[in-house]
Amino acid sequence: MRMEANPRTRRLAKDLRRAMSLPEVLLWVQIKGRRLDGLLFRRQHPIGPYVLDFYCEAAKLCVEIDGAGHGAGDRPERDERRDGWLADLGIRTLRLRAGYVLGEMDGALAMIRAALRGEP
Repeated sequence: MRMEANPRTRRLAKDLRRAMSLPEVLLWVQIKGRRLDGLLFRRQHPIGPYVLDFYCEAAKLCVEIDGAGHGAGDRPERDERRDGWLADLGIRTLRLRAGYVLGEMDGALAMIRAALRGEP
């Protein structure tokens, strides 16, 4: 399985860094610069054919902020396929609803901390 992203995915990641959603920006402020338990997170990190919203390599944890579109059409199946691909690499995915991040930042950070500890 190829982990390195192709040039197209790298360009997409760069574009996504410039166009982050409000929930992504607010979460990034809380976790950038090792602010969350001293762990380094990357934002809009390209890996294989995908771009991860946030990725902590030390914990092999991907944090995804899901807007309303993630529950529509074929998106749930695509997300499941993507999460499975990442799991095959040993990367766990934590999905947080965008509205939850906006309204309950402390709760969102607690969920990330729990995932970093390997809790379900």
